[in-house]
Amino acid sequence: MLTVSGLTKSHGARVLFRDVTIRLSPGRRVALIGGNGVGKTTICEILVGLQEPDAGEVSHPNDYRIGYLPQELMEAWHGTVLEEVLRGSGDVLGLETELRRLEEAVADAQGDELDQLLEAYGVAQSRFEALGGYQLEAEARRILGGLGFTTEDMDRPLKEMSGGWQMRAMLARLLLQQPDLLVLDEPTNHLDVDSVAWLEQQLQAWPGALLFVSHDRDFIDAVAERCLEIAFGTAQEYVGGFAEFLVAREERLAILEATAARQAKEVARVEQFIDRFRYKATKARQVQSRIKALSRLEQIEVPKMADLKLRFAFPDPPRSARVVVEIDNADIGYPDGADGGPDLVLAGVNLVVERGQKLALIGPNGAGKSTLLKTIMGQLAPLSGRAVLGANVDVAYFAQHQVDALDMSKTVEQEFRWGVGEQPKNRNLRTVLGSFGFSGDAVDRKVGDLSGGERTRLALAEVMCNPVNLLVLDEPTNHLDLPSCDLLEDALRAYPGTVLLVSHDRYLIRNTAERLVEVRNGRVVQHLGVDEAVLSPTGAAPGTASPSGRPPAASAARNQSSTRPAAGKPAARPVGGVRKAQRREEAEARNSKSRNTREARKRVDRLERQANQAEEELKVLEQRLADPEVYADKALMNELIDAHDKAQARTTRLLEEWEQAVHELEHHQATTG
Repeated sequence: MLTVSGLTKSHGARVLFRDVTIRLSPGRRVALIGGNGVGKTTICEILVGLQEPDAGEVSHPNDYRIGYLPQELMEAWHGTVLEEVLRGSGDVLGLETELRRLEEAVADAQGDELDQLLEAYGVAQSRFEALGGYQLEAEARRILGGLGFTTEDMDRPLKEMSGGWQMRAMLARLLLQQPDLLVLDEPTNHLDVDSVAWLEQQLQAWPGALLFVSHDRDFIDAVAERCLEIAFGTAQEYVGGFAEFLVAREERLAILEATAARQAKEVARVEQFIDRFRYKATKARQVQSRIKALSRLEQIEVPKMADLKLRFAFPDPPRSARVVVEIDNADIGYPDGADGGPDLVLAGVNLVVERGQKLALIGPNGAGKSTLLKTIMGQLAPLSGRAVLGANVDVAYFAQHQVDALDMSKTVEQEFRWGVGEQPKNRNLRTVLGSFGFSGDAVDRKVGDLSGGERTRLALAEVMCNPVNLLVLDEPTNHLDLPSCDLLEDALRAYPGTVLLVSHDRYLIRNTAERLVEVRNGRVVQHLGVDEAVLSPTGAAPGTASPSGRPPAASAARNQSSTRPAAGKPAARPVGGVRKAQRREEAEARNSKSRNTREARKRVDRLERQANQAEEELKVLEQRLADPEVYADKALMNELIDAHDKAQARTTRLLEEWEQAVHELEHHQATTG
């Protein structure tokens, strides 16, 4: 268990948070919630030892293992994706190396030396097997497959892949390691909807402690069983997911408001007494006592929801033609492929987007969403067919590379003025920045000193401050805090122009999009409305845990035979004396205990057979998942991964029931003896 107590941290004169207390025990899953710049990442870095607090302490056992996924990776990669993921399991890989060394040594040894080497080999092999060494590569491939890697990807050098895929590989390494505490800072930023749904299922069954930062409300609801909000320099813990957090926070704010109102009323009464009797000698002692009491009083501050939100403002765009985007039977891809011919990404695409529509593009990473957007915006010509923008269509495009392109040496205002160019008509640039959360002295801060979410807001401000009628947003919520996501959602719903949105945030999609454009398996399919089966392709509804809960053990009373007389049959009378009746009751009790023992033994044997069978089925699935060819067939891979998860859950459940049955059998045997 890891315990945090009295944690306090300041940046210069600004106090980020004070007196934060966290308790992370096995099975506890905590979502860390708060606005950009309040110190969520700082708390994560203190927990993993990358920063020191100004006050407070973090305590845990010496052998406690912590895994950390930061927002940005600084690691240098040298091997393939699979090798880098396996590299995280240092103990297992070390044992594998030791086993190879012992095998070579055994070949040349004799006598006592041979006996010693064989004994050492047996010990190392047992530990290697206990740590899952023989299934390690299969498990690594299963995790990588769930996070969207193909077989070819797993054997590619990781350094050649984009930062988003490197982040996925790091996440896979952590899931394979299974540390005692997993700390994840915005783990869904680089995932698609398929991978987010898969990750939810893995974390719902996470055996250790989990602390994560996320702006994805569906993800928080599905994974977290507690929310810890950092706001106004303090931390407040709420039990439940995001939906429960919102309700509990509203209740807490209502109580604070009522308490603050009572306090203000009492302060006013005391101040009135002081003003009235300040110069009256007979009341001097009472006046001084009340003045001291007021000076010691800690004033109750009520957080205003306006302080927790930002205001995105969209200018009215010029009117475009009715048809904004039209793609007619187009093959989309790149003219120069690896083999010298064209590289076809999407075939036979037909898509019409009309003025004012709001569409969300969804599908796994690498399916062609970005290629489709490039074709829509005219950056990439279709290989065949037609793709055109309508008349009078002005496009504004936001993608994460624009955040990376910000000049870190400039102030917020300098960067914004440079990025915008000409000042928007009838709008003050400082007013625009204020609507994006940069007011007062915040405009004078260096871009390099901003948090990831604050940089995202600045890049969004540069894109959105000029009026356009087609807004193309590629993962706009990455690094944004929850209040910013809420107001981005409100702004998109009120936006009068046309919106093409690429996002893994299902809550944002559900509340802003009118229809879905699914990009998958080389095809583009448009769905009217927002179909949950398309939005959450695994079939698991958002916020619903997988059905892996353990059923209650069978009650011992269920197996016991009743000693009551059957209906209509008279109870035996103590004819021949009390002793005879007592002997009969004792015999019936012994028979009942004997029956219970036999039934318990049968149950133990039955569950042991079922558990052994389940383990054999699990081994077969692990062997199949160890075959690299499986990952070439996405449908087969998903089918095997799903079957493996179910078999693993069934094996765990049967072993737990078997242990319970053994305990009951031992109890019956003890009472019978």
